[in-house]
Amino acid sequence: MDIDAFVAAHKPTWDRLEALVRHRGSLSGAEVDELVDLYQRTATHLSIVRSGSDQLLVGRLSALVARARSAVTGAHTPAWREFVRFFTVSFPVVAYRARWWWAATAGAFLVVSVVLGVWIARNPGVQAAVASPEEIRQLVEHDFADYYSDHPAGAFAGQVWINNAWVSMQVIAMSVLLGIPIPYILWQNAANVGVSGGLMASYDRLDVFFGLITPHGLLELTAVFLAAAVGMRLGWTAIDPGPRKRTEALAEQGRAVVSVALGLVAVLLVSGLIEAMVTPSPLPTWARIGIGVIAEGAFLAYVVFFGRRALRAGESGDLERAPDVAPSS
Repeated sequence: MDIDAFVAAHKPTWDRLEALVRHRGSLSGAEVDELVDLYQRTATHLSIVRSGSDQLLVGRLSALVARARSAVTGAHTPAWREFVRFFTVSFPVVAYRARWWWAATAGAFLVVSVVLGVWIARNPGVQAAVASPEEIRQLVEHDFADYYSDHPAGAFAGQVWINNAWVSMQVIAMSVLLGIPIPYILWQNAANVGVSGGLMASYDRLDVFFGLITPHGLLELTAVFLAAAVGMRLGWTAIDPGPRKRTEALAEQGRAVVSVALGLVAVLLVSGLIEAMVTPSPLPTWARIGIGVIAEGAFLAYVVFFGRRALRAGESGDLERAPDVAPSS
């Protein structure tokens, strides 16, 4: 191949590409299209000259193609913007889209807990089947309250955070099995709440029960309900994918589950801090419950505000949304 003739024939293309790359921040729509076309042509030229012996030309075209590729594919969004986008778009919109599954999960859990608690509280025979009178008295008068104050607050917060995250991750992991085991996991947790509440009620200690469980339990259970909701929604997507292909719908919903898993790490951290520092504190009961209600209200308001706004903007919360910005006019 005659290198001089090759360079003479294509040098205007390379010069024009270099000029477009230099001014990529102010290109018109037509110039963006031209940039992409010239980038592809120059990449072809580079593959041709690589078989020759003109290393200077290869080096020049390699650098030009690399710069043009960066202009075509765009630069990565700064990490802080991706972080902000996750907590103002991706996580809240996934939670908001699952709101009916979320509400139904919470409703079913509360119904089971209340029915089971009332049944236990009103039936001494059932109480006897759960534990001996001495064990129940120990739980009601000492163990239930002591659980929240037996350990240093810092260590307890970490332990609670890990435990709550583990429960939520179990629920989310079950989405791999199309959410089928999730109702059983919820049943186990509802049974624990119902049994504890029923035993406390049988000794007229419901004030202690709600005074200790409400501050952190509102936010903690809300997080678990959300994890369960998106997991079961994934299972339903396998049955009814809507107008999309089943594989596409499952892939999008699966990534949404991952989004919720990441977001709940922060939510459960707040819940763990409340459980470790507010629940056992000497604050009056109304103040402790008030802190829990405020945290719960703030979280729900956050989801509704940012989630609804993102949904109206056409966002799905899909983590596969490309973080790159292509040149545009």
